[in-house]
Amino acid sequence: QVQLVESGGGLVQAGGSLRLSCAASGSIFSINAMGWYRQAPGKQRDLVATINSGGTTNYADSVKVRFTISRDNAKNTVYLQMNSLKPEDTAVYYCNAAVRQAYGLSSRYYWGQGTQVTVSS
Repeated sequence: QVQLVESGGGLVQAGGSLRLSCAASGSIFSINAMGWYRQAPGKQRDLVATINSGGTTNYADSVKVRFTISRDNAKNTVYLQMNSLKPEDTAVYYCNAAVRQAYGLSSRYYWGQGTQVTVSS
């Protein structure tokens, strides 16, 4: 089994910064893509940013320049540095990882439990 545990959410004023972390643990052979998604009340879960094992990144247009995704492969951890936060960034942020649990097996996607980010105006 694989667990993803997020941390770093909280309440911040507009213009402030937060750094989210997500650590993967359990039966892990390798991790390909890791990413962050967010879901605001009454809305669908949307992609925020992804990063593959080689470090290639992809961002939603709404967060480009303001957010930076990074990862530490040795620690199976992905980070999301969020700067210049806006009230519209308020959401539950979920970590996602494509995990291969043994050589020759296909990757499976796992989700974290989510961490709340609230940006006040």
